[in-house]
Amino acid sequence: MSTVKETQERVRARYGAIASQVSANTEDTVCCGKVNGCSDDGAAAASQPAKASCCGTGEPLEWDPITSDLYDDAQTAGLPMDAVLASLGCGNPTALAQLSPGETVLDLGSGGGIDVLLSARRVGPTGRAIGLDMTDEMLALARKNQAAAGVSNVEFVKGTMESMPLPDESVDVIISNCVINLSGDKRLVMQEAFRVLKPGGRLAISDIVHRGEMPANARANADLWCGCVSGALSDGEYTALLGEAGFTDIGIEPTREYGEAEIRALADAAGAPASTQVATLAGSLMSAFIRGKKPTAN
Repeated sequence: MSTVKETQERVRARYGAIASQVSANTEDTVCCGKVNGCSDDGAAAASQPAKASCCGTGEPLEWDPITSDLYDDAQTAGLPMDAVLASLGCGNPTALAQLSPGETVLDLGSGGGIDVLLSARRVGPTGRAIGLDMTDEMLALARKNQAAAGVSNVEFVKGTMESMPLPDESVDVIISNCVINLSGDKRLVMQEAFRVLKPGGRLAISDIVHRGEMPANARANADLWCGCVSGALSDGEYTALLGEAGFTDIGIEPTREYGEAEIRALADAAGAPASTQVATLAGSLMSAFIRGKKPTAN
């Protein structure tokens, strides 16, 4: 079983390689493909030929079951293309979260910055959007996208979800887009999220969730973990960890369920062997919108 630090390093190497490819203006970008899987050797992963599509099977501009059709044209209008290309999420938390002018929003695992830039629009000039990411290449790409978009009420901060470099009770809303499943210690993530939220603050995230049991050999596959599959919590585990951290008004709303063909596409892209039996997850693996609230102070 990998430690939290080992998991972080694998994720950092893989997503750093993706950011470097996008920054170099390559048209063939990989999200969940085997060539940029969770190799222990980040340099080796980055040196492989790029494949197209996020979580697709490697053909140019191929449909993929997780990241396709998350943002409409009205939302992406005016955003730098690199921000759109580096969008590796499984939902659209900025559309589902109720963001208000003047609020401070924190995006966990902000990547190329698309959800931070969209949030900045929603909270307006009196609000603030913060992107937290642990990958230098992603932070550089996000700051480049911020400059290109001409957005000033945005800040990108280096750090991990398990130890957020933010003060207690400093943000109104936490969003995240298909990132918490990548953490090796999700209990710490929930606790840290609760800590940095103001009383009455909200958690409004998109993530991969499953019902029932995850096959043991799929859970142990490092590439499937970084491919957003085997690190997913069950809906019951999510609810329990959020409640344990102190959240109330917890809700899990499925937004996209994956059938057998979609599950096999994800597994093939991650390079998972047939023995991982991921096809058994058909109908039980889903993208979901997850809500929680930090109670107001007495």
